[in-house]
Amino acid sequence: MPALRPVMPSAQPFALRGDHITLDALLKACGVAGSGGEAKLRIAAGEVAVNGEVELRRGRKLRAGDVVDVDGQRIAVQAG
Repeated sequence: MPALRPVMPSAQPFALRGDHITLDALLKACGVAGSGGEAKLRIAAGEVAVNGEVELRRGRKLRAGDVVDVDGQRIAVQAG
């Protein structure tokens, strides 16, 4: 019998307009945070993971291929 794999949420794609976007700006752009202040608080509280690791830097530059997890939602950063 094959081993059960955890169900991963399907990723919401996010197309970059340049070469990167900061983590706090991504949360606002995707509607996960209503404001920059809310994004900052959620990141500082350890609620956001980038590529499977908790990220505490709101200015973290995200590039194509990065995956962000927050609130059971997965966002896949893609080249525009």
